[in-house]
Amino acid sequence: MRVMVLVKACKISESGLMPVREKMEEMGKFNDELIKAGIMLVGEGLKPSSAGVRVHFSGKDRMVTDGPFAETKELVAGYWIWEVESMAEAIAWVKRCPNPMTEDSDVEIRPIFSLEDIEVLLARELQQEHKR
Repeated sequence: MRVMVLVKACKISESGLMPVREKMEEMGKFNDELIKAGIMLVGEGLKPSSAGVRVHFSGKDRMVTDGPFAETKELVAGYWIWEVESMAEAIAWVKRCPNPMTEDSDVEIRPIFSLEDIEVLLARELQQEHKR
């Protein structure tokens, strides 16, 4: 299964300051372990929300809002895409991860829809339509 592992932002990551060298080295070693284990497919850090925009969809209308965005704890500072056998394996790897921030932080793990998942959902939807 593929999962997206989201490193949540903090005040320091949103400030735009680069992480201290020690933190970069710790994370680099962890990334090397992930690569050697065949887990990591992609991993990147994101610039602070002040460098980004949001596009709001409302019917056919689109509204663009420039960053920065308010709720820092809801923002993402970086991400990985991993290929793992199970959610338990992904959790085990995250528990091995050094703290990605210099302060308390959170990492979120989200399964990625597979083609099979989408096919199952579509099949269920078709079954529901036939029952009506």
